[in-house]
Amino acid sequence: MEIGSNLSNRAKLDLDLVLLAVAGDQNAYAQLLRRYWDSIFFMLLKMVHNKDDAEDLTIEAFGKAFKKLSNYTPEFAFSTWLFKIANNNAIDFIRKQKGKTVPIDSQGRNQEDETMIQLPSNDLDPEEELIKKQKAILLQEVVDQLKPRYSRLVKLRYYKEYSYEEIAKALELPIGTVKAQLFRAKELLSTILRDKEI
Repeated sequence: MEIGSNLSNRAKLDLDLVLLAVAGDQNAYAQLLRRYWDSIFFMLLKMVHNKDDAEDLTIEAFGKAFKKLSNYTPEFAFSTWLFKIANNNAIDFIRKQKGKTVPIDSQGRNQEDETMIQLPSNDLDPEEELIKKQKAILLQEVVDQLKPRYSRLVKLRYYKEYSYEEIAKALELPIGTVKAQLFRAKELLSTILRDKEI
């Protein structure tokens, strides 16, 4: 039986792009990104209810998928595989967010059963605060080591909190290029940070 013969025409085109991407064709990566960016983003937005988180999770999902692309087998459509990665990534993110709670004083108690109401807390203890500052300094140094175009993108997106549209306008680049280059920048950062164990 021919590989991918059970796939729809759209899925067969995806498979061709996957094979090209695995062989090193950067344009194939960009095409896969364009084909599924909106679908993945809107699925994640429904899950996390925050545009910025959904955009970051979309980049992460593509990053994870592209890193494991050689493991993809065409018994299922590429889109099914990609959506599963994105969905699992979002579930992990939501679990981590739910864990960020602290008890409040007796005014938050339920008078009948004395159970505590949990409210989110963004406060760090002094040691955590110091570690966070040290990591921020190290991260700044790592960002500065990136090629200028990647460094500029990361600073605009994560330090100045520009939207993708604002970055595209500021750098006079197509939005697809901004997303693809930011994805690459995050991948490079991740590799450097893993080596430094930050």
